[in-house]
Amino acid sequence: QAQLVESGGGLVQAGGSLTLSCAASGASGTFFSASAMEWYRQPPGQKREFVASIANNRRTDYADSVKGRFTISRNNAQKTLYLHITNLSPEDAAVYTCHQLWGDYWGQGTQVTVSR
Repeated sequence: QAQLVESGGGLVQAGGSLTLSCAASGASGTFFSASAMEWYRQPPGQKREFVASIANNRRTDYADSVKGRFTISRNNAQKTLYLHITNLSPEDAAVYTCHQLWGDYWGQGTQVTVSR
């Protein structure tokens, strides 16, 4: 059974930073190192939107709205995907979800709340 579990969300003051994690296990873990991985987010009342991606060769891509503030990375040995977020703004508040392209697996998401 494929499983992606996000963690690291919470309440952060505007201007602060945090790091989200996405741990892969089961089928997701088996093919983690070979698969491109992505982060998406869904702000309250809005559609889910692409945030960042990292290929199996570690090439990265970012949404324009997060370039320079978000950093996606991966640890294949630990089968974990990361998203480091800096200079948080209230507009970054959302449920952040990881996505494994191989198998099209999704996690349940982790909530990020930003206070002014």
